[in-house]
Amino acid sequence: MAESLTRKYNIDFLGKRAIAVGLSVALSIAAIVSLLVQGLNFAIDFTGGTIVEASYENPADLTKVRVQLEEAGFRNPTVQHFGATKNVLIRLAPVEKAERSAPIGPQDGATAAQSDLKSRIGKALNKDPDVRAEVLRVEFVGPQVGDDLTESSILALVLATIGILVYVAWRFEYRFALGAILATLHDVIMIFGVFSLFQLDFDLSVLAAVLAIMGYSLNDTIVVFDRIRENFRKYRRGEVVDIMNLSINETLSRTLMTSFLTFLTVLAMAIWGGEVIHNFALALIVGILVGTYSSIYVASALALWLGVSRADLLLPDKEGTADSRP
Repeated sequence: MAESLTRKYNIDFLGKRAIAVGLSVALSIAAIVSLLVQGLNFAIDFTGGTIVEASYENPADLTKVRVQLEEAGFRNPTVQHFGATKNVLIRLAPVEKAERSAPIGPQDGATAAQSDLKSRIGKALNKDPDVRAEVLRVEFVGPQVGDDLTESSILALVLATIGILVYVAWRFEYRFALGAILATLHDVIMIFGVFSLFQLDFDLSVLAAVLAIMGYSLNDTIVVFDRIRENFRKYRRGEVVDIMNLSINETLSRTLMTSFLTFLTVLAMAIWGGEVIHNFALALIVGILVGTYSSIYVASALALWLGVSRADLLLPDKEGTADSRP
């Protein structure tokens, strides 16, 4: 029976599980080290501060804009093009003194402070008489809002992880659930590691991409697990490794085609979508690549190492149809 199963698949994925999981562990450790040493470069959504959008008559020199803001007293401004080279998006970190003196009560006081800040930024950007800039909007995000968003983000990740664990354990078996959740966390850690290593802005859109990748990766893993369970009911005398390899190969074309088409769409977003969604698309690209890898190599290998047996695979379904097969 094992020989007949072997002829049905071409790639021995689980035969290479030690190398694949070892590579994943090494990359995960590197990502965690980067997170501990450098941390994430949280955007203004989480840290609080000011977002400024400005428009120039000609393509803006980002280096010159940054120098002008620093000379005007703004510390470590982040400057980038916003959709076109004539539009600039500026992020200003919160200043403790300004935060303490900022009006909290009346709306007209807050409006006056915002107008004053807009005037200061406008003067800084128009310091060169040959370069004209117009400040289109100024938005302030308080530090308390950033703290609330951070807590909500952590809660969202924890609840999503618990939900995945419960669902897969109910749908299949707890060893499958552990394999699926470890593979999903592997994908999340990889995204965090890339953003930490290159110090890319981590904002709410990136967090949304992380949550989306958790669902995307889990969906691929569930497809493989479903096929594994079906094949164990179909090939009742096959070896565990052979049947799991067969199942991965049978779903391989579906996994690769789905990932490839999704990757093309997200790649187009990253190239032509502009700065606003660039990091969102980049997080999805990293997630799709590592999610596809973990669905093929990591999830089933972890479930196998956790001790999944034939009895475990047949346990969720005892309706009689599977048992009646020869």
